[in-house]
Amino acid sequence: MTTFDTIRSKALDRTPLSFDEALHLYRAVPPAELFRLADTLRRSAVEHPDTVTWQIDRNVNITNVCISGCKFCNFHCRPHDSSAYLTTPEAYDAKIEETLRLGGDQLLLQGGLHPRLDIGFYEELFRGLKARHPSIRLHALGAPEVYHIARISRLSVHETLRRLCEAGLDSLPGAGAEILCDEVRRRISPGKPTVAQWCEVMREAHRMNLPTSATMMYGHVETPAQRIEHLLLLRDLQAECPEGHHGFIAFIPWIFCSSGTRLEQEGVRSHFSPLEYLRIIALSRILLHNVRNIQASWLTVGKATAQIALHCGANDFGSIMIEENVVSSAGARNSFDAEGIQQAIREAGFTPQLRDQLYRKRDYAAALAEK
Repeated sequence: MTTFDTIRSKALDRTPLSFDEALHLYRAVPPAELFRLADTLRRSAVEHPDTVTWQIDRNVNITNVCISGCKFCNFHCRPHDSSAYLTTPEAYDAKIEETLRLGGDQLLLQGGLHPRLDIGFYEELFRGLKARHPSIRLHALGAPEVYHIARISRLSVHETLRRLCEAGLDSLPGAGAEILCDEVRRRISPGKPTVAQWCEVMREAHRMNLPTSATMMYGHVETPAQRIEHLLLLRDLQAECPEGHHGFIAFIPWIFCSSGTRLEQEGVRSHFSPLEYLRIIALSRILLHNVRNIQASWLTVGKATAQIALHCGANDFGSIMIEENVVSSAGARNSFDAEGIQQAIREAGFTPQLRDQLYRKRDYAAALAEK
């Protein structure tokens, strides 16, 4: 018989939990006990338990053209739509210069599955950005985009990642994971790569020691069991990462926002429960014993819930996101500036610490002064 005491002992010993044990945690354990265990594990996982990290970066969309057909995305358009665009070099330069002035050090560069943008386009883009702005880090694309680029360029995933890294790619976001279950993916994002293909890209990135993150977008058509399967798949993929390599540096769950989406038209609407989100944060910390950083996604859950998440297993407050278009287009309306995010962390009882993508400390005053 599964008991919380047995599960707790295994979790504290960093022993991987079974699916049944994870589901028991999710369904049967009172929130207070779940959150207490997650907070204990957070304190043992991070170097400074009383510190919460945060970041300054900008989410820039390379293009709004995408053929994946995601039913949760209002941002994308078809190649021949009048609203289709490619961000110009001049626009990149203006966005980067503003980011640097605000103390930022990174672009989160994402687009979509554009049918005509092959490896050559991204090599030229990355090299140009690095040549004009050598200090900026490129946290770019995602597993679906990499797999798509490889396919239309007739390259292997390894060769695609190798060439992207040589051109200036610094790290790979966990975008496009949604729920790592093919049944769910067929319903919400029919044109995206499969679970196996998403994992193939991440596995190869880990072999190459390319830093990555992992995500989960929940609250649409998936079941609690499928959420658990998603987390355990990430844990097992991380376990395959060669010793000494970065692997998944962080995990970020966020709530599906339905406003105006095709899923909403089909009757699937977002329903935000702060308690449910906090349970997922806690479960993430407990199950992902081999991923050090768990991020509270204030963009979709708001300040108060994100603050509480810092006592339920999360150790990072994410980025102020100088610019963000995709989730905002589906109804997310929360925002922070640098002072606001630090104040929110202090109000939650922690010391804020600016970081980079690799969770190395940055000095905020120095970051502003040197730009």
